[in-house]
Amino acid sequence: MNKLKRQKIFEKLRQENPNPTTELEYSSPFELLIAVILSAQATDVGVNKATKKLYPVANTPEKIYALGVEGLKEYIKTIGLFNSKANNVIKTCKILVEEHNSTVPETREALEALPGVGRKTANVVLNTAFGQPTMAVDTHIFRVSNRTGIAKGKDVVEVEKRLVKFIPEEFMMDAHHWLILHGRYTCVARKPRCGSCLIEDLCEFKQKITD
Repeated sequence: MNKLKRQKIFEKLRQENPNPTTELEYSSPFELLIAVILSAQATDVGVNKATKKLYPVANTPEKIYALGVEGLKEYIKTIGLFNSKANNVIKTCKILVEEHNSTVPETREALEALPGVGRKTANVVLNTAFGQPTMAVDTHIFRVSNRTGIAKGKDVVEVEKRLVKFIPEEFMMDAHHWLILHGRYTCVARKPRCGSCLIEDLCEFKQKITD
């Protein structure tokens, strides 16, 4: 895919949704961090249902840590992998309190040192909470990037690096949200909704299957 085509794709995505954001509900970097940890192999809708009950009771590292693993499980037991997630969240809260003055660190290295936080989670927090031009690649973005031809790669890290390299700078801050929403609602896994896709004319997957 050439530079001009990528430019046009993101111009269309921006025109359709000028201010995209995550569908996870949060009011602080810490709330976002916990929500993203909980969202692994779970839906944003499911996470939001759990955090709506959790955050009014505990929404700081100290308060969630005070719940303990078993106490936290009561709030997140409707989410997949809640046992391991509860352990990771409690451990993360302990580290934040003891090593980071109860604040969420703003570097990838420090974030990835937290239990339950991998590269994707760190990138989401850096981008969404702290306004850094990072690219978090999940299954939706991996699929959209490869299928459309925006940035092809064999694994998520390769796709991430190519997206950062190929996406025009003016779109980098919001590109993560545009691509994930596009993959979630239009460029879906089994039967992509090509007929209702606003970038259909620019998509190389569409061109390939119609040739």
